[in-house]
Amino acid sequence: MYNKEELPILSDIQNRQDFQEKVYPNRRPVILRGVDLGKAPFMWTPEYLAERCGEKPVKVHVCPVEHMAFVQKNFLYKTLPFCELVKRAGSNEQKEYFSSPDEKYYLRAVGSDARKDIADIELQFPELMDDIKLPFFFDKGKYFSSVLRVGSAGVQLWTHYDIMDNLLVQVRGRKRAILFPPSDASYLYLNGDKSEIVDPEKPDLERFPLFSKAHAFVGLMEPGDVLFIPALWFHNMQALEFSVAVNLFWKHLEDSFYDKKDIYGNKDLVQAQRAFQTMDKSLQVLKGLPRDYEDFYIHRMISTLQSKLLDRKDKD
Repeated sequence: MYNKEELPILSDIQNRQDFQEKVYPNRRPVILRGVDLGKAPFMWTPEYLAERCGEKPVKVHVCPVEHMAFVQKNFLYKTLPFCELVKRAGSNEQKEYFSSPDEKYYLRAVGSDARKDIADIELQFPELMDDIKLPFFFDKGKYFSSVLRVGSAGVQLWTHYDIMDNLLVQVRGRKRAILFPPSDASYLYLNGDKSEIVDPEKPDLERFPLFSKAHAFVGLMEPGDVLFIPALWFHNMQALEFSVAVNLFWKHLEDSFYDKKDIYGNKDLVQAQRAFQTMDKSLQVLKGLPRDYEDFYIHRMISTLQSKLLDRKDKD
């Protein structure tokens, strides 16, 4: 099993100045406890949300098991009225269902036009905004999106990274958070920005032996907690109860680094996309060699990249 340590919890961060001075310079994840989020942590029950948001249609993930795996696509996409979503997500067993009576539901809200618009809770769910005080602990000029998330008890999302900094505001329900530093990328068996390891707490180490070298930061989020997730930190979340959360994403780098067509905030930086394209072309060129030569030069390329990393660490 991988190494673990507890996520730090700070109870004295109440405003942007506190966050910018005491948390942000370290660029490490931390749980902020006691932040004033308004009435939402007490009010956002399934019944209240159903009444406030009504039959607004939302596209949700529906999965027959707790562990949702994006790489393996073990879930369905279905559209439900919001009131029906929170009713089902708040129940452990369904009278009406798509795959099984104990199926799990997960909403990641999107923009008004999912193909063009960025998620913004103030625009998509204005009826909830009087209840909540969102912690804009960053330059509002850098703001990118605010994403409402609703999940059944037990839902565990795939391990992945984001290219922007974000604050995960856990409004309702407890949630377990597992994070891995960017330096663990080689141990997480990535497929794009997502890990192929479905359950990091019960990994198949015969299939994923390098995962034993990973170093996890683990924490239990209570209702009202806020988790700072720095860009490139891998994270895996599991709702322990009916869960409602809001993600606040912001661009901590200059705009030119980000893909202008990225409405979800999960595409690699422009320069990284170009580098991967160049790598793919190089691998295609090597395919013209005999297999043993192809393997040899791929290993040489890997060795060169590893040497570059070691040189950078020595200089740091």
